[in-house]
Amino acid sequence: MKKILLIICAAVLSKFLFAQDSTAKKLDELVTAYANINRFNGSALVAMHGNILLQKGYGIKNADDKSLNDENTVYQIASVTKQFTATVILKLVELHKMSLNDKLSKYYSGFPNGDSITIENLLTHTSGLHNFTEEDTTIIETDEQRMIPYLKTLKPDFMPGTNWHYSNSGYVMLGYIIQKVSSMSYWQAVRKYIFQPLNMTNSGFDFTHLASNEKAVGYDILNDTLQQRAVITDSTVPFGAGSIYSSVEDMYKWHQGLQDYKIVNEDLMQKAYTACAKSNYGYGWQIDSVFGKKMVSHSGSITGFGSNFARIESDDVCIVLLSNKSGSTSDAMNITNKLLAILYNQPYGIPVKRVPVTIKQDVLKKYVGTYKIDEMNLTIKISADTNKLIAQPQREGHPGPASVMLPLSNVHFYDEHDNEVEVTFNVDASGKVNGMKILQMGIIKYAKKIK
Repeated sequence: MKKILLIICAAVLSKFLFAQDSTAKKLDELVTAYANINRFNGSALVAMHGNILLQKGYGIKNADDKSLNDENTVYQIASVTKQFTATVILKLVELHKMSLNDKLSKYYSGFPNGDSITIENLLTHTSGLHNFTEEDTTIIETDEQRMIPYLKTLKPDFMPGTNWHYSNSGYVMLGYIIQKVSSMSYWQAVRKYIFQPLNMTNSGFDFTHLASNEKAVGYDILNDTLQQRAVITDSTVPFGAGSIYSSVEDMYKWHQGLQDYKIVNEDLMQKAYTACAKSNYGYGWQIDSVFGKKMVSHSGSITGFGSNFARIESDDVCIVLLSNKSGSTSDAMNITNKLLAILYNQPYGIPVKRVPVTIKQDVLKKYVGTYKIDEMNLTIKISADTNKLIAQPQREGHPGPASVMLPLSNVHFYDEHDNEVEVTFNVDASGKVNGMKILQMGIIKYAKKIK
């Protein structure tokens, strides 16, 4: 009987390992496909139920010495920093050193609406503090003595708590508040409360002066024929909003620490994972759901680097994508969605390299107009440019992000930044355009031309 049980257990284990290997292969194939079409250059980690299924580098770390990214490469993580800042704030609350209801004016006087802005408003982007990175002012490096007076001059976007607008200014202020409350620098506080307890030895702040063979070079342009280095942003500028560098391995340690509530107790951390009333944003986390599972995530974008970090706590899922290429964040988010589809056995597509053809301008002009998807109450305005179309969606008077559509033929186009989005125009025998078929992630929608 014992022998039979051992045989059964061995068979079950073998089946589990085969399924795990199959999933790992699919994950790698997907990221490799994006790397092959120059839409991912960096390092990736995917884990589920405590098992790391993918931990690998893709593409160039440093074009000068031809070194390649690997699982140890270090990158700037940009706005993913915000969850670290928020967690240190919660740690200080847990230690009874401050309160989420404290007003900004308790720590810094002279801010417009400072008597009404709470710490929670700063955490959830509901403070109304104007986002300084939306201004034209170029700040090379700064400190508290220069930054605070500048932030005070910015006109508030709205009264605290009445609206939502993403604000790096709010998280810069949280970094300064951490310094006042903890009586140490922001850098020291994050190290003491997070990096050291979790043994995150490849994470830090001053990326500009980091001397490490694992350091990735950031690029604005990186392809087979051209490599243009990016100007690295000094850590004093994004500060509590975006100054941290890390590796995929360290980010997984961060995930594990959060899973086990090693830094802050569960009740407080669940506040961080709860969306505020004005948006799907918690404390340094974007709150969403995928395939019926609650997901917390955040992306980051800074010159030379892009990142995305996503977690599904209930299944111990962790996805880390770090890239050393400007403008890579949207691709990282798309890849994340497909990696999740693989983990949950949902449909997904693997991108292929496409080469646009050249078509005549008078053909392009035939497609100019307004199209409508009735069941979604969505209109799409198509305009023409040189050998491409611009698609501008709009719902209930609110425009969405525009897409550049490149031609594969006279009637067939694909999205320049998401080549799994395809559009085929319906043209009748007389040459009249009466609509278009939209294919996205295997789902087909029809839009009729209304003018």
